[in-house]
Amino acid sequence: MSSPPEYGIIYNWDGAPHGYSEVPQSVKSFLRLTYAPLEETQVGALFWCVGEHAARWPSEGLELLGDVHGRVYESAAVYNHTENIRQMLDRGEDPHTALIDRGRELGIQVYASVRMNDNHFNGAQPGELAALHHTELTRLRIEHPEWLLGERTSEWYAASWNMAVPEVRENRLTHIREVCERFDWDGVELDWQRHAFHLPEDDAYRLRYVLTDLQRAARGVTRRLGEERGRPFHVAARVAGSLEMCRRIGYDIPTWIEEDLVDILIPAGNAGTDSSIQVAEFVELCRGSGIAVYPGFDGGLPGGCPGPEDAGTKDRMRTRAIASRYHRGGATGIYVFNWHGDRNTRRELLTQIGAVETLQATDKVYAATHRVILREGAWRGAYRRDRIYGEVPVTLVETLTGDGPTVVLEVAEDFAPESPRQVELRLRMDQWVRGDVVDVYWDGQKLGDAEVRYCRAGDPNGISEVSAAAWLHFAIPLGQVGSGRHTVRAVLVKRHPRIACDILLTDVELLVRYAAKES
Repeated sequence: MSSPPEYGIIYNWDGAPHGYSEVPQSVKSFLRLTYAPLEETQVGALFWCVGEHAARWPSEGLELLGDVHGRVYESAAVYNHTENIRQMLDRGEDPHTALIDRGRELGIQVYASVRMNDNHFNGAQPGELAALHHTELTRLRIEHPEWLLGERTSEWYAASWNMAVPEVRENRLTHIREVCERFDWDGVELDWQRHAFHLPEDDAYRLRYVLTDLQRAARGVTRRLGEERGRPFHVAARVAGSLEMCRRIGYDIPTWIEEDLVDILIPAGNAGTDSSIQVAEFVELCRGSGIAVYPGFDGGLPGGCPGPEDAGTKDRMRTRAIASRYHRGGATGIYVFNWHGDRNTRRELLTQIGAVETLQATDKVYAATHRVILREGAWRGAYRRDRIYGEVPVTLVETLTGDGPTVVLEVAEDFAPESPRQVELRLRMDQWVRGDVVDVYWDGQKLGDAEVRYCRAGDPNGISEVSAAAWLHFAIPLGQVGSGRHTVRAVLVKRHPRIACDILLTDVELLVRYAAKES
């Protein structure tokens, strides 16, 4: 199988544009809304979500989207989205073919993206599905609660398919086979990460062969189609951001590579962006195989406190820094997921992050990875699949040997063509007060006194001169900030004697600024 072309940026659209128009939506409007964010950017491939569980095309082997409740919907948003699809089909229109044709006109390759085990059932348990009004349900799921993971996984994902059940894998293969055979895609993505709960948790590593079984069967379908068409039908797979978590979930990546079961590997988060993806490790594992590696962004960057910049500016600076590190690690390109937008929403990033050259001399924030765990409420348990090497937040405690937590910041800047006007290290401390003594070390060298700036954004009246959290700022000479890995260590020397609670180190960031203000 020949390698796919280099795409720069792969853009995964989750199908949302179907819901951006009143019913009935025209195909022309659908295409305009879908491609508006992508035209004249670095996006070379569109991965289009073809649905979660039911078909969005006339099908003999699958239930049709909306049929489970007789085309009666639980909300206006679901009505707009689903009926726009159904009424296109009722009119004899083919939105998938139109989508592919428009992509070819724009020079953008289009893949079908199949979510292997999507669970947007809001924590519903298997026994509750028969009474649940949810358009993404299927009769198959309602009638076979024994095919679901139930108590053998995170409680929020109890209604996810158990991929160890042969009938489940056959159903998922039918979905893949139908969508691949029916339309002239450039390839198919098996999105294992939406969501990454596939096997009984205690047995997932030992049962990894059953996920390989489905990956292998899907590859068999695409090989046959490639031979029939006389051109490649590529396979992409979205997997976890670390090799360790791939093993825990049940992705046998070495076997997939050895058996040539994938053309594009997309290491990414299960819920939110994983900013600590092991890009270099995936690239090394794929060396000599022809497999491309596209580390992925999600819609948001979990963790990280706002300030000193506004949230949007800081998000863009963090995104550029992460993308720069991924390129430095050998990534073929960048993958973005859930980047909903119109023509202007994400255009700045979509014209920058696809190449090293366009990221050069742009403002960035290199930040420590946040480990986020939700134990209550919506999506509880979702984040435990991600960012397992997150370094903050971390409590500062006095130690016997004068040690403290060490954070690694990997800088991916070539300062030779143009020097930044500002390089600044900043640490955010929650529950810090004057009188606390915290020593900060950059690459083992103790830094001088910090400039303290209180985080007063939470003061609704804007009158307080202090707050419970503060940023400690340190200017770093450019000569001490070369490309590569740098360490930041925070050592609590002495806690204020009148404060009983701990200091929490919530953020460690290196600001690299070129422009007078962020563009």
